[in-house]
Parts: sequence; structure tokens; C-alpha cells
Amino acid sequence: MPLPPLDQTRHLVTALPGPRSLALMRRKHAAVSAGVGTTMPVFAARAEGGIVEDVDGNRLIDLGSGIAVTTVGSSAPRVVDAVTQQLEAFTHTCFMVTPYEGYVAVAEQLARITPGGHEKRTALFNSGSEAVENAVKIARARTGRDAVVVFDHAYHGRTNLTMAMTAKTMPYKKGFGPFAGEVYRAPMSYPFRDAEEIDGKLAAARAISMIEAQVGTDQVAALVIEPVQGEGGFIVPAPGFLAALAEWCTANGALFVADEVQSGFGRTGTWFAVEHDGVVPDLLVSAKGIAGGLPLSAVTGRADIMDSVHTGGLGGTYGGNPLACAAALAVIDTIEADGLLERARRLEETLIGRLRRLQQSDPRIGDVRGRGAMVAAEFVDPATGEPDGALAKAVAAHAQARGVITLTCGTWGNVIRFLPPLPISDELLDEALTIVAEGLEQAR
Repeated sequence: MPLPPLDQTRHLVTALPGPRSLALMRRKHAAVSAGVGTTMPVFAARAEGGIVEDVDGNRLIDLGSGIAVTTVGSSAPRVVDAVTQQLEAFTHTCFMVTPYEGYVAVAEQLARITPGGHEKRTALFNSGSEAVENAVKIARARTGRDAVVVFDHAYHGRTNLTMAMTAKTMPYKKGFGPFAGEVYRAPMSYPFRDAEEIDGKLAAARAISMIEAQVGTDQVAALVIEPVQGEGGFIVPAPGFLAALAEWCTANGALFVADEVQSGFGRTGTWFAVEHDGVVPDLLVSAKGIAGGLPLSAVTGRADIMDSVHTGGLGGTYGGNPLACAAALAVIDTIEADGLLERARRLEETLIGRLRRLQQSDPRIGDVRGRGAMVAAEFVDPATGEPDGALAKAVAAHAQARGVITLTCGTWGNVIRFLPPLPISDELLDEALTIVAEGLEQAR
């Protein structure tokens, strides 16, 4: 029997965490590696739309979307229906053994919605890290070169190669080396933190100069960049930065790879964030929001590049699992049918507007930035401009205790990011932002 709809209101019946969550946390400590942490001290029982209900019956407003995964809302009806139908048909055959239509259909849809009108191909995987790693494999196979260029503040994953590509040491890299070689880091365009005001083209020239001098133009297989950086602090590069880098790649035989794991699938008000800069990448990596909560990722790119890998060189036992493919097709349908790209743009107006009004009266908010429903506030010491990670942590903790799921990020941990599911109601979002504002006031 279907469950009744989950009430889309915040409601606390216990202090957080409640007794059942406390009991489960004791079990977690006894059974799960201490290396696996949790942001919230509560255990989920149900989730729907913009609400997560815990095992004690508390309903929490979700401003994290499982780290940008449930973009179309938790338990989105079309996703649930599609996965249920696929579950009744079959759960697995392995596409590399006995292929199935769902995988092909997802590849066709990705060819349609990713930037550029050129012929494309796709390969499906399980996680963002896995897809990024395969994008590097493809770039190296295509170009015959080894070097991969990434950027300050970048996050690309937790595998050995993608840890090397990731900038932040704690908690992602400390103690896990040595890492894969031939990974080089260039300066990012970070408008709020750049020592002097610098436009996108000049910031790109700064990066290119370093690449040419320290890596060598003819050694670069790929430049891999998040069009809006995720874990690094939702950094939006200055206009012209991405386009200039893409032009350099084209001129010098390197591939421009857009890591859209967190910023893709409607999150920024376009299908993919790179579209805001008018850039058509050679390869585009997608994951997180692609399948409404099921594990799926993809590398989509120019047909000649994707087809340059030998048969059998790409794949994986679970890559493009039929349940995840069914979910992905339903996600695409939901975004289009429910007008969620436009909804993301409206959420941007609300989030940016509300946070900038707070910023006007509180200099501890150094910067408000983002696109669509991918917005952040960066907290600083107003006297020095130095990052204030303790303040961000305190504000987030207040919100979490009041039943609002909030996430921090940034190289210095001084950024609160706002990633609400796109169907969240205006009332829920307003209430959540009010609670965040209360936390900021209490932290004085």
C-alpha cells in the first residue's frame, strides 16, 4: 500500500537528535567505519519533496538535496514510478553482457540536452569520481598526452586519481597518498578572493601562463574544471574565464572537460552550468542530480573523441544500471514537464536577494554568489576579510538544531551552501532562510 503524502512542513517533536536516532547512532559507531562521518545527527525514515522525516517523526527542511542529488525532489513521482516498473522487469544484466534499451535511451537524451549540436557519444558509470576518472582516460587515449590540469579549490572525487585532482587536503586527501602523477594545478578565477580586481580573460591568461611554463603546452591531455566549483565554495569564475580556457584548449590540442557533477542537471537554471558562459566542452561529466537519488554518472562528448577508445576500454559491472537509467529518464522528463529550469532561476532570485539583504546589515557575510539553486554565503572576519570557518559552522549548527539541513563547504570551511530541491515551496525556503538568519544573529 502506498504511503500517504509527507506533509511539507517543518515539525519537531523531539530535540535533535531524538531517542531513536541516538540509538541508531550508537549502532552506527559500533558497526560503521569511523572514517564515514555524517552532517546531521539524525537518521532518515522518509523523504519527499523538500522535507526529510527522521526516525523520531521530526520533519526537516532540506537545503542540501543529498549534496545536489535530489534536484527534482525526494521521491519524485515519475522517478518512483519508472524505477518500480523497471524493478518488476529486471534489476541487472550488465550492459556489457546483455545490453538493454534504457542505457541507450539515456545516452540519446544526454546527446540532446548537453551543450553543442555536434554528434555525441556517452558512457555511463556509477559515481562522479568514476566518471571524472574515465574522462581523463578518454582524454589521454585521444591525445596521446599525460598531463591533466585542474584548478585551485577544485573537488573532483575520492579515488586515487581524483584525490590528486582535488585541492583540499582535509578531509579528502590527508594520509591517503601517494597520489597519481601528472596532475597539475592552476590558479582559479575567484572574484571575491583575487588580490586585485581581475576580469575573466586576464585570470585565464594568468592560468595559461602557468600551464605553458610549468607543464608544457604539448603535454596537456585535458583541462578539467567545474564551471561552478562545488566543495571549493560555490565559486563562480569571472565572465570570460571559461571561454578563454576553452579557446586555449582548442588551439593547443588539449580537451576541455567540464566537471558538472554538482552543477549539472538543472541545478543552475540551465541544463548545465557551462552554458552560462557559452562554452561547449569536448567532454562533459554528469552525476548527482542525473538520476534522482540512484547511483549513475556519465561522460558525454564529441563522437570522435569518445569513439577513440578501444572496445572494452570503458565500462564497469554496474555502470548504467537499468534502475538508475529508468530514474534518469524520469528526471529529464520531470525537469522539462514541471518547468524546473525556470524554477531554479526563480530560486536564485529568492536566495541571492535574501542573503544579500542580510549581507547589507552584517559585514560578516563577505560574499554572496551562485547560480540557480546553487548559492552560497561566505563568512569572514569583517576587520580583516580572513575566512571565518567557526562562524559558518555555528550558523549551520543552529539551523540543523532547528530542523534545517544545511551544508558547509569551501577551502577554509567558511561557506554555507544552499542546494534546495527545485520543487521546494516558497514558504519552506523562506522559513529555512529565516532560521539561518537567526543563527547568524545568535552567533554575534
